[in-house]
Amino acid sequence: MARKEKKIIRVAILDLYQGMANEGMRCIRDILKLFADKNKVELVCDEFEVRLKNEVPDMSYDIFISTGGPGSPLDSEGSEWETAYFNWLKEVIEWNTTIKPKKHTFLICHSFQLVCRFFEIGNVCKRKSTAFGVFPIHLLNDGKNEPVFKGMKDPFYAVDSRDYQVIQPNAETFWKTPATVLAIEKDRPHVPLERAIMAVRFDKYMIGTQFHPEADAVGMSMYLQTEEKKQTVIENYGEEKWRSMIDQLNDPDKIMMTNAHLLPNFLKIAIE
Repeated sequence: MARKEKKIIRVAILDLYQGMANEGMRCIRDILKLFADKNKVELVCDEFEVRLKNEVPDMSYDIFISTGGPGSPLDSEGSEWETAYFNWLKEVIEWNTTIKPKKHTFLICHSFQLVCRFFEIGNVCKRKSTAFGVFPIHLLNDGKNEPVFKGMKDPFYAVDSRDYQVIQPNAETFWKTPATVLAIEKDRPHVPLERAIMAVRFDKYMIGTQFHPEADAVGMSMYLQTEEKKQTVIENYGEEKWRSMIDQLNDPDKIMMTNAHLLPNFLKIAIE
């Protein structure tokens, strides 16, 4: 009997980390490998250095994952690398309008903020203070019915690490386009600040989160317990915050749940 060959899927990872050390790329690679092994598919993955080399993928790829990254999602406006990035984005949208099979895209944190600015989803601006830690994310009605969030609780927990935010949804954009807000950040009644948009489905084939769904508990825990990172967190947020983050990372209902569901759900939908 002939052995059934694995289905081959081409995945492009758009690296926006600008050469800085990070856990995001490792986590994405690990999720892709685990998914391929579990689902008996062959994922051919290539990485593109967007911000240092102006690299973007062509349309020969089936799936795109665009990462988080350091710095401001505002200051890059008009830069050579951002122009190349937005040209790639336009090409994906144009392809999905007229050609099959469709190209599915997942946008993470910095990429999410850039694309929200591109589509005029809301006000992209600097936060009053840095968001860093494990925080609850609240699903809206569209989020509760979103297949990528299948299996998630409300609220669920995710790693958040950003100095910028997307707030104040632009009603005109949501009226004119298929975009929908899926999730918002935790409610803090005692703080007179707007809650950020934490997840958006931009269209049938493109979705993004302002948090880091790729973060894994083991890697993040090891990262936070390195002497350098531990001291940085304690100096900026206090030892109680550092201990709280370690405890939450090891809670199977928090980061582990998000890591196990969101990107794997996205990949399954994209491949099917």
